[in-house]
Amino acid sequence: MADHRHTFVDTYEGMVAFGLSREVDEKSLIYYLQKFSDDDLVKTLVPRLTDEEINRLFELMSQLMRKYFTDEEYHEYFLKDPGHHHEHSEEE
Repeated sequence: MADHRHTFVDTYEGMVAFGLSREVDEKSLIYYLQKFSDDDLVKTLVPRLTDEEINRLFELMSQLMRKYFTDEEYHEYFLKDPGHHHEHSEEE
């Protein structure tokens, strides 16, 4: 069974637009991100990106996760390792 799910894009029937309301913006962003992460799309797009574009995308995604996710959330939602428990060293 796959760990990743992309069901929102297949079931969402609302408006896809930006700038109308925060709610529509959020749903539209989820829709776009799921469309963007489609296997066929990224296999076509990524080889066409410049090194700078790859680095910018990676940095943006990493910054957002560091800003908004706890360590536990990062492991659960991104790494799909919900059993991970961050061990604090005595030096922390």
